Amino acid sequence: MQGRMNQSLPRLTQARAPLTQSITATNEAGEQEAVSIPAERSLTVYVDKREIVTLMTLGVNPELLVLGYLLNQKLVKSSGDIESITVDWDALEEGGAAAVKTRNGIEAIEERTARRVVTTGCGQGSIFGGLLDDLDSIKLPDARLSQAALFEILSLIRQQDTTYKSSGSVHGCALFRVDGASARATLLHHVEDVGRHNALDTLAGWMSLQATQDKASTSADLVLYTTGRLTSEMVIKSAQMGVPFVVSRSGITQMGFDVATRLGLGTIGRALNTRYLCYTGAGKIER
Repeated sequence: MQGRMNQSLPRLTQARAPLTQSITATNEAGEQEAVSIPAERSLTVYVDKREIVTLMTLGVNPELLVLGYLLNQKLVKSSGDIESITVDWDALEEGGAAAVKTRNGIEAIEERTARRVVTTGCGQGSIFGGLLDDLDSIKLPDARLSQAALFEILSLIRQQDTTYKSSGSVHGCALFRVDGASARATLLHHVEDVGRHNALDTLAGWMSLQATQDKASTSADLVLYTTGRLTSEMVIKSAQMGVPFVVSRSGITQMGFDVATRLGLGTIGRALNTRYLCYTGAGKIER
């Protein structure tokens, strides 16, 4: 059974690149000191030899970033639609390239990628139109979240050894599984990138591979954490991933609030230590 499942997994390279770079900066006393900064780079995505988009990224798991991007843009339905993703950081003079080969092509790809919407996304900047069109088809699991589990999630995030701690200027997303009986939270996967959308897309790519291998998995006990603000696009992507709760260190926009309310997604912001604001889904929080 496991062998048959693995046949549907895409072949992925494991391209790696330095996450930080050391430079010399001058402090407030006029003294020079060595500091680390994120090593931002461009990654141009080609699907079946057609150029789709160029992403600005830190380069952590770029194959998963590309997979999650295609999933969240609804260009593919599952990781099984992809035969391979090959990333080469030296492919282009101005940056890297990701070559995606699908199993059966993408129907009407020209029309589906023609309409772009400029977003507030850092590291991305635009999405393909149509994400708002199918909101009513998204059905989230009926779930509850205890304060004890929420506080444990915030504690676990603080303990992570992150690129942000060494260099700053990056966003992070993390996926947690919560045991309702014990109110214990387990960190499943953590991703950092120059933009919150990239981090979320990479997490979506990781989730899709786990779902392919574990057919019995459920999203009802999952909680997503992000350092970024909850815009409409972040809310929609989280809902498309089937996650019933999203926790943010930052706040929420009006459109993000409206979409979360419409979807029944629990959104929690300004979350730090034991303080938070629940914007939507307050009735699902067990105090």
